[in-house]
Amino acid sequence: MCFGVGAVLYGLIEVVTRGYTHWTMALTGGTVMVLLNLINQTRELHILIKCLLGAVVITSLEFCVGMIANVALGWNVWDYSDKPLNIWGQICPQFTLVWYFLSIPAFALCSFIESRFSLRQRNS
Repeated sequence: MCFGVGAVLYGLIEVVTRGYTHWTMALTGGTVMVLLNLINQTRELHILIKCLLGAVVITSLEFCVGMIANVALGWNVWDYSDKPLNIWGQICPQFTLVWYFLSIPAFALCSFIESRFSLRQRNS
């Protein structure tokens, strides 16, 4: 469930902010949401630490996807070369900060999905 929600929302964020998206962003968004759900399940972590981990995970995954889709395959899905402190046009600090703050509602969504669709809770 997390994967599907992440795939749709990540694509929607792109469509709203850029006007278009690419199928690789659905795969990236789904994977991000699954990883954020794993972070969210670590209950003893403070929300600010979870957000930092979320930002690092999202930025790292975007870097990996960018290196494959944009650099190796030449699909040019995105290019942050015009952003300050970018790394090979694939990631930049501004978006890492955005991911930090977007992790807060993402963790809330993960908790909602977990409470509504978890087999563990249904079997209890």
